[in-house]
Amino acid sequence: MVKKSAFDAYFRFLNLAQAVQALPSVPKLDAAEERLLEALTASWHAGHTLTVTETMALSVAGAPATVHRKLTNLRKQGLVSVDESSDDLRVKTVAPTRKALEYFEKLAACLDEANKKR
Repeated sequence: MVKKSAFDAYFRFLNLAQAVQALPSVPKLDAAEERLLEALTASWHAGHTLTVTETMALSVAGAPATVHRKLTNLRKQGLVSVDESSDDLRVKTVAPTRKALEYFEKLAACLDEANKKR
C-alpha cells in the first residue's frame, strides 16, 4: 500500500508543475524536448557536459534525427547552448543555459511546496 501522504505530495507536485508550465514566461516544451532537457541537465549537474554526438545517442527523445531536431528547438528557445570545444573545434558541447536552470528551479520550488503540505 502506498503511503497516502507521499501519494498526495506527488500529485500536488504534478498540479503545481503544470501550473508553472502554463505560465507565459515558461518555455513550451513537448514531452521529448522535456526529457532531452532533463537528461542534458542531469548529466551537466553530475559534472559531465555532453557533446552533440553523445546527445544524439541518447534514446530519451527518440531516434538521432528526432534528438537533433529537439536539440535545435531547445537552442532556439534559449534553453541550451552548443559551444565549440577549445581543444578540438570539431567537438561541440551542449549545456543548459541560465534560462533552463531557472525553469528547473521553478520545478524544484513546486516540489518543496508539495512536500510542505505532507
